[in-house]
Amino acid sequence: MEWRGRRQSDNVEDRRSDPTSGGSPFGRGGGFNFPSGGGVRRAGGGLSIGTIIFLVVIYLIFKAMGIDLMQVLDTGGTSSGPGYEQTQSGTRTPANDEMTAFVRTVLAETEDTWHGIFQAQGKEYEEPRLVLFSGQTESACGFASAATGPFYCPGDHKVYLDTAFFQELSDRFGASGDFAEAYVVSHEVGHHVQNLLGILPKFNQARQRMSEEEANKMSVRVELQADCFAGIWGKYTQQKGILEAGDLEEALNAAQQIGDDTLQKRSQGYVVPESFNHGTSAQRVRWFKRGFDSGQLTACDTFSGPV
Repeated sequence: MEWRGRRQSDNVEDRRSDPTSGGSPFGRGGGFNFPSGGGVRRAGGGLSIGTIIFLVVIYLIFKAMGIDLMQVLDTGGTSSGPGYEQTQSGTRTPANDEMTAFVRTVLAETEDTWHGIFQAQGKEYEEPRLVLFSGQTESACGFASAATGPFYCPGDHKVYLDTAFFQELSDRFGASGDFAEAYVVSHEVGHHVQNLLGILPKFNQARQRMSEEEANKMSVRVELQADCFAGIWGKYTQQKGILEAGDLEEALNAAQQIGDDTLQKRSQGYVVPESFNHGTSAQRVRWFKRGFDSGQLTACDTFSGPV
């Protein structure tokens, strides 16, 4: 993917150097996430109000003594200076590293794509913000953890990404390559598009009246549409001459590796179809490819007929 030298988005909020970004003891929540072996986390979770108040008091007491518990928990006793992120290996990496530039560039490309599509329909595209974090951070959907994988929170219109996931995508899932990583970002932006089009609000409202199995089936359709929207973005990048040989295969391989059936086989040795909430590998590949081949929103109707 020829991304270097292209416009970078200003809609990126880097919290990796914020000591409160990692190691928070106050629970976690979620949004519409890119699977990392678990299910979709919408919101909620955490500790009781009394427990939270107690922990806050303890934190403030230690803070007054000159001890920052957040940094101790996050770095094992070492702290990172301004503009640096603490990696799992204990090394420090500049917050304006190449990965940040890559994410900013991919986000800018999604902005250009969806501005054009919305404008053609007489609508205005509202750009999402993308939050880079390390470990854990807070969102309108609750506290986010790296364990949830990248996710979109409709409550604040933000995409949350712990860039360590890109390494996990390669090492754990066997999906390497810059366009595989771009697929992750464009999938979450696809959820933002769904939110703007009113699809996510309708789903969240209907989900309250559904059984868990019914909600999972509907969630699959939501996730596959986000894959299709990611494919549309891929089509536009191809038309701009950004894609290189093998890029499409990288994205399709990523879609293959994070299907519910593949993840369950890898983690537990068998599949439980009624628990699927993102779609099978074959479905994810098919819907990304459908968006990529057509470049049309009308091709991404995952709510009519079989998926």
